[in-house]
Amino acid sequence: MSNPSHTPAPPFIGHGRRLHLEAGTALEMFEHSLARRPDDVAIDYFDLTLTWAQLDRASTTLAGLLVARGFVVGDRLALLLQNDPAFVIGLLATWKAGGIAALISPMSTTEELRERFAEYTPTALVALDHLYLDRARAALADGTTGVNIVLTVSPLDGQTVPDRRLFADTGRPSVPDTIDLVALVRTALVDPTGLPELPIRPLSPLDTAVLLSTSGTTGPPKAAQITHANLVFSAHVYREWTGVSGTDAVLGASPLFHVTGLVGGVMLSMLVGVPLVLTHRFHPQVIVDAIRRRRPGFMIAVITAFIALADESDATPEDLASLRFRLSGGAPIDPDTEERLSERLGGYIHNVYGLTESTSPTLLVPFGQTAPIDPETGVLSVGRPAFDTEIRIVDDEGIELPVGGIGELIISGPQIVRGYWRNPVATAEAFTGTGLRTGDIGFRDADGWFYVIDRKSALINASGFKVWPHEVERVLCTHPAVVEAAVVGIPDEYRGESVKAVVVISEPGAVSEAELMEYCRQNLAAYKYPREVELVGALPRTATGKLLRRKLM
Repeated sequence: MSNPSHTPAPPFIGHGRRLHLEAGTALEMFEHSLARRPDDVAIDYFDLTLTWAQLDRASTTLAGLLVARGFVVGDRLALLLQNDPAFVIGLLATWKAGGIAALISPMSTTEELRERFAEYTPTALVALDHLYLDRARAALADGTTGVNIVLTVSPLDGQTVPDRRLFADTGRPSVPDTIDLVALVRTALVDPTGLPELPIRPLSPLDTAVLLSTSGTTGPPKAAQITHANLVFSAHVYREWTGVSGTDAVLGASPLFHVTGLVGGVMLSMLVGVPLVLTHRFHPQVIVDAIRRRRPGFMIAVITAFIALADESDATPEDLASLRFRLSGGAPIDPDTEERLSERLGGYIHNVYGLTESTSPTLLVPFGQTAPIDPETGVLSVGRPAFDTEIRIVDDEGIELPVGGIGELIISGPQIVRGYWRNPVATAEAFTGTGLRTGDIGFRDADGWFYVIDRKSALINASGFKVWPHEVERVLCTHPAVVEAAVVGIPDEYRGESVKAVVVISEPGAVSEAELMEYCRQNLAAYKYPREVELVGALPRTATGKLLRRKLM
């Protein structure tokens, strides 16, 4: 699958060299920025700003409460929050108390929260007030998790005029039997005297800093144990790869409870010592307004977020001119979409490839270059290996394949996590002596660019023939009435498996299921075209835009 028409790229700064890390732990990264810029803005949240010194005081106050209530080294503090200042306060407080932050998606159902609490067994919880009342309180009701400290926070905290595009109700609910986090830290924000004396609880780079569930796109989620060393390294990758400087605010457009937002938002901001711009959750027009006000220089988000900025806001290229560094990770980018967005938003979006288990970036498109498109598959390259990172393509027997050979991506490097929390079987399956088995199928071209075709588990075996969903989806999306398409394998008594397509169309009646099947039959090999087509209003996705194929079967 090499691309002979692509001219080899010149060497770029830093490729192949080892990174010099300025800190051993994530907490040390914060402390370095605190020492350099105590009175500079660390967090920008609507009309609330927190300086590095205020963030330090707030997190020390929370850490003091945790320790006073019996929080010991290695305990877990669960964070059930959106992109709010409390998220960063909670992270820092956990590490100051010697603990592990357990990040939980605020989109979780009550049953999913019950599962996460049982898995992480946290002793403390910081949650948005409405999430606690609606779901978390019920999930904790049986008292088996060990949570004995609950703090709640409102997304309205710090806002004098709440943004009605995000917040329908301007009032705060009453949350009984919990501690108001803002009330706890209010005095500490303005007065450094009277802060609690914290016991010395030194952190090691190899200590687990965060527990973070995988996306669960093809199966049940597993909790990756992300170490301080993982976080520090990946933050340095983003800084060194892009050249982000002390004048570039970081826009927190990706969910902070996801590895992309955690590393490309919170950690990068802490490393560089620049403001982290937060907007509670992603809303296209709210994001554009934040860009106009704060003029951030760095943004990483799933490609659907950039599509929303282009199609659902009044953003102009001039509005986004400050965003010198635009990166997209978490989901594939269609080449036509990349081209349209670059023109509409006035800047090239650089691909990034990584997983929760790799603490985000492992392959990136170098700045100043555009990713090539493989002519045979139509796939846009996900980039070249990050610093100190080795990517191999192997077959089913683990044998490394030559250039152009299609196989599984195996990654090794300092960003690979230590394994899954309390799951030795899954750990042994994914983390081998040769690196992390990604489960993604792709190839490398002759110029060193890597391409990802599909998930290994998504392969469809129809009468012994291999069908990759991507190739069927690509054909479907060429139909003028198709907006989105996803393909899965379904049981077939005759073929073993056959292809099913789930399709979003432009408007009701624009095309029928039978017409789409015939369209594919004319444009695909006989074993590849779908034997079943289902029209839906939207495809199921995670909070970060990843397709949930398991919900289509």
